[in-house]
Amino acid sequence: MHNFEQIRSHLAAGDFKVTMQEPYVVCIELSLENGRRHQAIFLSELQDDDGRNYVRVSTVVAPTTGIDCRRVLAFNWESRVGYLAIGDLDGVPYLQFCENRPYEGMTPSELDRLVLEIGGMGDQLERALSAGGDLL
Repeated sequence: MHNFEQIRSHLAAGDFKVTMQEPYVVCIELSLENGRRHQAIFLSELQDDDGRNYVRVSTVVAPTTGIDCRRVLAFNWESRVGYLAIGDLDGVPYLQFCENRPYEGMTPSELDRLVLEIGGMGDQLERALSAGGDLL
């Protein structure tokens, strides 16, 4: 996959439920645990200082209120895929689980695997930080 439109087309043609599309941003909703839980996954395009394009796959996990930053940083250290970050959602800071990957070498199957991994782990983190809730 060499550009965001190829990623968008792959997601739209696949088994993913696309819930929002904007220029260089798409949101899909994963249905987990036989439809008992749902997780919104956002894919967007980033560009580094050298003009190299990346796809960011992210999911909102929990509001930052009451979150221990040491635990977040420890998770980042131990995580093999993805990292935790803080991003605004409607002006409120939220903990997000993300991964950035260059378009180079990105295949449809790798994109699918990445979406499912970020979505599944994001849902587990959300459950752990919200006493089992499915807020987002």
